[in-house]
Amino acid sequence: MDTLKDTLISAIRTIPDYPKPGILFRDITTLLGNASAFRRAVDQLVYPYAGTKIDKVAGMEARGFILGGAVAHQLSAGFIPIRKKGKLPHETVRIAYSLEYGIDEMEMHKDAVQPGEKVILVDDLIATGGTAVGAVSLLRQMGAEIVAACFVIDLPDLGGRKKLEEMGVKVRTLVEFAGH
Repeated sequence: MDTLKDTLISAIRTIPDYPKPGILFRDITTLLGNASAFRRAVDQLVYPYAGTKIDKVAGMEARGFILGGAVAHQLSAGFIPIRKKGKLPHETVRIAYSLEYGIDEMEMHKDAVQPGEKVILVDDLIATGGTAVGAVSLLRQMGAEIVAACFVIDLPDLGGRKKLEEMGVKVRTLVEFAGH
């Protein structure tokens, strides 16, 4: 029987030289399309928090919406979409965050989280950590208590996990890939 890691790794497609030469892009769309692998990934993201009080799950655009929505459903929690600026229709709060080659901004609705609510952040992958650090900062700015940040994939050579841990955030990942 395959281990969880074997199942997940075999369900993740690697695309060389995307989006630029030298990068090995870890594509989870194949995992999402594999019912068994998708279910196992969501179950593993949920399991440490089952039976605990989680008010909201925050997911980052775009694959974090898919995973985060499934995790929120399983935990009977609300869902917070964190999007690139200009995509949400109501009053928002915004934060700038670092990308590998510059700065961007993300936002969420101003009323998406109440002070003291327990939140789990979910995304498909943690690399340099810029997006996740920005999301944690945005949620904390609104008074959320970050219970954990959960990812299917960690690229530990890029240091994102360490940045979150230095912010006092517990990080949960399911598989790791060396390199970029």
